[in-house]
Amino acid sequence: MASNVQHLTQTIRLSFPSLHNFKASDAFTNKSLITTFPVRFSFHSSAKLTTSIRSLPVATASISYRSSCAFTWDDVVRVSQPEYSPDDSSDLHGYFEKIKICNRGSEIQSEFFPFIIEDQVVGYTHNRFASHLRKYDDVFIYSENNGGRFGSHLKLNSKLKTADERTRVVGEVIKCLGEEDLIPGIRNELYPVTSTFGSPIFFSLERAAAPYFGIKAYGVHMNGYVEKDGQKFLWIGKRTQVKPTYPGMLDHLVAGGLPHGIACGENIIKECEEEAGIPRSISNRARPVGAVSYMDINGFSYKRDVLFCYDLKLPEDFVPKNQDGEVESFQLIPVAHVANVIRRTEFFKPNCSLVIIDFLFRHGYICPEYFGYLDLLQSLRSGDCS
Repeated sequence: MASNVQHLTQTIRLSFPSLHNFKASDAFTNKSLITTFPVRFSFHSSAKLTTSIRSLPVATASISYRSSCAFTWDDVVRVSQPEYSPDDSSDLHGYFEKIKICNRGSEIQSEFFPFIIEDQVVGYTHNRFASHLRKYDDVFIYSENNGGRFGSHLKLNSKLKTADERTRVVGEVIKCLGEEDLIPGIRNELYPVTSTFGSPIFFSLERAAAPYFGIKAYGVHMNGYVEKDGQKFLWIGKRTQVKPTYPGMLDHLVAGGLPHGIACGENIIKECEEEAGIPRSISNRARPVGAVSYMDINGFSYKRDVLFCYDLKLPEDFVPKNQDGEVESFQLIPVAHVANVIRRTEFFKPNCSLVIIDFLFRHGYICPEYFGYLDLLQSLRSGDCS
């Protein structure tokens, strides 16, 4: 066993020295980058390198980098190569894994109870998180299960009649909870609280608090692509290391939450300018192409997100330039290679994977002949898409 481990360790070492010996801009045509075995990368918050090996001797190892800054564009390009893991283009398993990451926690769904406003379910709150709200009984009222329509539930004090008043007093509570570190990362950005998209807004809630109240949150994600010599490429961004969420991970060319008071199309144009320096004369060509959804439960957080998907075909000579300091750099990568990165790694911010998988369906990179095609297609809308 010891000799097998030593052999595997040496194989890993021999497989990676070229990661930093070539330029990402050149690597898409470098045919010598053939690894000895496929390696899967995954990223988490702590700074620790671990290996998970199913059996020895092995042909495959799973390597988990416990650091958001553990990979470079050269690493991205390397694992994207067809030669890196040949003949896996029809294997949808890696895509299913990314969807699973976005849809955790169904087994603890019963620990949450409805958040009700005007007899409408607008969210879900964890029973232990709700205990922190009980001292604010002039704002929140907890009702025990009395056999009624909703069972145990949280609601706003009936004295709060208008959306503006609710927004103000709930905002004061959220500020207090933020100071107690119960809701970290306050952004001073408001999300509308509704029962479904386009329905009346009951009030507006701090973005960082949205998962703690399980409200539906909406966003816009845009795939910016280029066509050259009959081949499609996607512009991919790498988030800065100072981003409070998913630092250093891969992202769409343009993406953002949908705040209160702005339409999806106008939000895309705004985000295009801020995140990639795309002028309105180009961004107004972005096409809405559908939506994906997911339900992610983790601790006290209950994310019910719907992402509106957009495609924008960009001029061949366009080069994005980040304006808001949230993107470290961009790379233009063949779509087929982006698909390989999605399948083989966890380099991408999780919900971006769903939007790119949707793009792969619509542009013919995932075919009906592939086993699991319809199941994968359906799973892109695992959340409440309403």
